[in-house]
Amino acid sequence: MKIGFILLSNSARPIPSTRVAALNMFPLLRAAGCEPHIVFEPATATETPNLDGLLPSIVAGGFDLVVFQKVQGPSAVALAQQLGQAGIRTVYCVCDLVNAPMAAATDATVTVTEFLKSLYPAALQHKIHVVHDGIERPEVHKGDWGHRRATAAHPLRAVLVTSAQLDRLPVIAEPPPWLQVTIVGRYRPAGQPLQRMREAKWQLARAADQGRGWTYLRFLANRRIRCVAWHPNGVYEMMRQADIGIIPVDTGHGAGTDTGLPAPSWQVKSENRLSMKMCIGLPVIATPIPSYEPLVRQGENGFLASSHEDWMRYLEALREPALRAAMGRAARASVQERYSMEEQARLLLRVFKDTYLHSI
Repeated sequence: MKIGFILLSNSARPIPSTRVAALNMFPLLRAAGCEPHIVFEPATATETPNLDGLLPSIVAGGFDLVVFQKVQGPSAVALAQQLGQAGIRTVYCVCDLVNAPMAAATDATVTVTEFLKSLYPAALQHKIHVVHDGIERPEVHKGDWGHRRATAAHPLRAVLVTSAQLDRLPVIAEPPPWLQVTIVGRYRPAGQPLQRMREAKWQLARAADQGRGWTYLRFLANRRIRCVAWHPNGVYEMMRQADIGIIPVDTGHGAGTDTGLPAPSWQVKSENRLSMKMCIGLPVIATPIPSYEPLVRQGENGFLASSHEDWMRYLEALREPALRAAMGRAARASVQERYSMEEQARLLLRVFKDTYLHSI
């Protein structure tokens, strides 16, 4: 089966969704006998590219199936319809989007959670399939969880990995005296002090506009909170060196409601940040959102914390090294195979084959 991929971002500078949903799958698809090819990639990432004029080259290339990786808009819908008329099957491959027009125009749609699938109209449900984000670095994991109970002199190290530039620590707000938190996110590298100062100034102005100026200043001044720049290799080393993984999510009134989705943005997040930390062997505490709930067996391989009181109680419990070790091992064992890239490639290939065979 010859498969053409229309990418959201350039393969030389892929954003995470392109890397995880497409590029990581290419070697595994080839190993299964498929031929994945990039038929379109933008110079800069865009969800609404101009795909006019692409049809002739796809038809001439003899492609059996074309994958739209998170791209949408009138041009994408038109191309999907044209490909269908030319006898070429199409798949809409998405992560945190719900796009009924693209799902209607293509032969199958792939989403990353059952919750996202449930948001599509009933008439389209038979076309929606779930393929999770595959864990990228399963070989990186903890081997030691420490032997001391956490104290102010010997604090726990918690890590929070985010794609955002947080200006506060959600839900937790103030870490306990025996806890240090490293937030890995969209921050300037430490070697760019002037840029970081400008960044802090902009963040302060934005926080002040939202009535959170003093909260942000306390966040900046807190010596137990460190903000570091995300790096594709460094993030794994930071997780491996941490004692626990945390994912506090703001679900309060107005949180993530301006996305145009049929649900707040925090509800449609994939499980990737959680499964990644669990595969490292980190005992985790996370806010219960739809994609996280199926992964966590409460108190066994992690904790789901709904309130500030829950967070304080579960953080307190993880001061004990024996619980951290047992929970970390259980966390890794529970996701290592189920959310592996190999398993997701198998599920994706099944969608491709079923979609292609229906055209014969």
